[in-house]
Amino acid sequence: MTAVLIACAHGTRFEEGRVVVRELLDILRATAPDDVEVLEAYVDVHGPFVTDVVETARERTSDIVIVPLLLSTGYHTEVDLREAAAGLPVAAPLGPHRLLAEILADRVRDAGAGPDDTVILAAAGSTRPGAEVDVEGMAAMMANAGVRGPVVAAYAAASEPRIPDAVASARADGRRTVAASYVLAPGHFSRVIETADADLTSAPIGADPRVAAVVWERWRAAREGASLPDSGDRP
Repeated sequence: MTAVLIACAHGTRFEEGRVVVRELLDILRATAPDDVEVLEAYVDVHGPFVTDVVETARERTSDIVIVPLLLSTGYHTEVDLREAAAGLPVAAPLGPHRLLAEILADRVRDAGAGPDDTVILAAAGSTRPGAEVDVEGMAAMMANAGVRGPVVAAYAAASEPRIPDAVASARADGRRTVAASYVLAPGHFSRVIETADADLTSAPIGADPRVAAVVWERWRAAREGASLPDSGDRP
């Protein structure tokens, strides 16, 4: 029986963002075990919507795991995806993870960051408190990934501090600032980050093979957890 990994992104109106997600899906399909099918899904903005993808996949197999192509805990991971799953296992979001920290460190270096710059880890933001915990955990991991200057978590919306405020605070201390775009692909939030007045802004994480490695790790953990009796809430 074929297993199914439903890779569920947020969805975006921006074609360049959709291209990145499709490129990541290509990497996932290229690295999938022989008996695992990777399906594309979205939780908002456009289809194929995750509820429809789940319904279709259930007609063929019960071995289904939804993996959010989302970086932090939030309403979509805690509510929307669990409702769409209707009892199927939902994996943890991609972050925080050391491989994402490595990618972010590479992106800020590519942007021209120096050892004395303050790096603003610029995330989308969420009303869910777990999101801030995840982003702060990611900021701590970036130091282990080789970012030498201070790393400060900040948000485009919903949470505090906002990115322009974090930039202004670092600049008041005499530091150059680098906004590390903690978004998967170009879109609305990457544009918000670009306008936050940092001295430098990194590219989004993008369709990096290391992201695919995180997806497969999350898939395995959720699938194995779902197979255990009396395992309680699934990841």
